[in-house]
Amino acid sequence: MKRGGGLRTFVPVVLALTLFPYLLHFRRLGPLDFWWAMGLVVTALAASAFAADGKYPGLLLEDLRTRPLRKILLGIISAAALYAIFFLGNALARRFLPFAGEGVKAVYALKFGASQLRIGLLLAFVIGPGEELFWRGYLQRTWEGRLGRATALPFVVAVYAAVHVASGNPMLVLAAAVCGLFWGILYQRSNSVLVVGVSHLLWDLAVFLFFPFP
Repeated sequence: MKRGGGLRTFVPVVLALTLFPYLLHFRRLGPLDFWWAMGLVVTALAASAFAADGKYPGLLLEDLRTRPLRKILLGIISAAALYAIFFLGNALARRFLPFAGEGVKAVYALKFGASQLRIGLLLAFVIGPGEELFWRGYLQRTWEGRLGRATALPFVVAVYAAVHVASGNPMLVLAAAVCGLFWGILYQRSNSVLVVGVSHLLWDLAVFLFFPFP
């Protein structure tokens, strides 16, 4: 996918820096619980990306048409690799970080009151792919065009981790930083939203529903 940018990229960034921290701090948005609100926020950010970059839909369509099966396979493999990294990281964190256990427990507490089916559908069809449409497919791509690949990657990782600070959970911030770096590098190597989207949604489903960490 080609890269571009412009001053309009600041508007989606401002939205991300506003909506994500608010949601992660209050864990709801008006009458919506965390999961409905997360789906709405991610949808709003993805929509802002398409509104800010008129070329984005065409670039995305080109991505989806080019060797999709290979990209899906790479997404599956990368999701498994990231899960393995977190499996090891979880064990090490619980041994050396006194706050790790409570932090992980707090993340899973977000599932309270929501059905597994609703969480799974939102993760698979809205939250996972929607986040990649915004963070990598839009923000990282456009800022690579403005700043260059080497500078854009740490910038996007920093913003991605920063919006999780409002949660007050160091483990969630650390997890966001690791995921942001992993998917950011994967996007640079694959140049495909489809790859990182599949990776993200499968990792989400594994961590939250199918193979949660104890």
